[in-house]
Amino acid sequence: MSLVSDEDKTGTAGASGQMAGGDPRLDKLVRRLPPRMGDTVTYLLKPSSRWVRIPSGALLIVGGVLSFLPVLGVWMLPLGLALLAEDVPALRSGRAKVLDWVERKKPHWLDPSAPKNDQS
Repeated sequence: MSLVSDEDKTGTAGASGQMAGGDPRLDKLVRRLPPRMGDTVTYLLKPSSRWVRIPSGALLIVGGVLSFLPVLGVWMLPLGLALLAEDVPALRSGRAKVLDWVERKKPHWLDPSAPKNDQS
């Protein structure tokens, strides 16, 4: 019996730019984030960061539910769900549907030549 890591199973070991989910649309959205936040999300989406990703996703969801308090916001809820979707198969189909919607309705969000801070 051989021990195989998550990175070996998903084929992401040593592949630059490829994340745990392997969805290129998610990769394009992460690249549009500001550099510091993009680096953090990229780290969290690595297969080896599972033990940081799960508590982070849960805390973001709790923060989103408590969005009526100062500092916390509704933006935390979808980010937390997206992080948990890496590890919870039931959430992956929802994430895929959201990315399909983004691809249909907001294709400029996936365009690498578009300005990063586009508010539309």
